[in-house]
Amino acid sequence: MPIYEYQCSACGQVIEEWQKFSDPPLTTCPSCGGSLTKLISHSAFHLKGSGWYVTDYHRSNPGSAKSSESPAEKSPPAAAEQPPAVKSDD
Repeated sequence: MPIYEYQCSACGQVIEEWQKFSDPPLTTCPSCGGSLTKLISHSAFHLKGSGWYVTDYHRSNPGSAKSSESPAEKSPPAAAEQPPAVKSDD
């Protein structure tokens, strides 16, 4: 469940409440009875450790180093040379 922050417009007190997404927002200050406004706060959610895009899925082959040649500059692999055909004098 997310934690929502509210601030009272009368007394200025800031409160935090655990609420479901489906719960209606709070409207009355529990201390003075004034009206509450919902605050936008920073998230405490951080992606750390292995298994995230930046650390593990950035390159298609993590063991390969980037080549300085572009694909157009690379020469095609040499075709297998075949010995010349031998004529038979039958």
